[in-house]
Amino acid sequence: MSQTYYDPQDLPNFQEIGAEAPEMAKKYFEYYRTVFAEGELTEREKALIALAVAHTIQCPYCVDSFTRSCLEKGSNLGEMTEAVHVATAIRGGASLIHGLQMRRIAQKLSM
Repeated sequence: MSQTYYDPQDLPNFQEIGAEAPEMAKKYFEYYRTVFAEGELTEREKALIALAVAHTIQCPYCVDSFTRSCLEKGSNLGEMTEAVHVATAIRGGASLIHGLQMRRIAQKLSM
C-alpha cells in the first residue's frame, strides 16, 4: 500500500478526537447525530448532500464516510455522481463570479 498524507485508519478512530476535550466532543457528536437524523429530509437525502459537500471541501475522510453512508442508505452510483456534479457546478460558479472582482481591479489598475 502506498503511503499518503491521509491515513484511512483515522476514520474509524474519529471518536478519539474528543480525548482531550470530552465535553465539546460529546456536544459535537450529539449535534451531528441530530443533524443526520430523519427530519424534513430523509437520511438518504442528507447523506447525498453530505457527499456533495465532502467533495467541495475536498475532505477524503468525508468522501470515504459519505460514499459508504450513501450506499448503505440506498443511493446508487448515478445519484451520487449527480450530487457531486451539482456541488461542482455551484463551486465552479462561485469561483467564476469572483472573476468579476478580478476584472474590476484589473480595469481600475490599467487606467
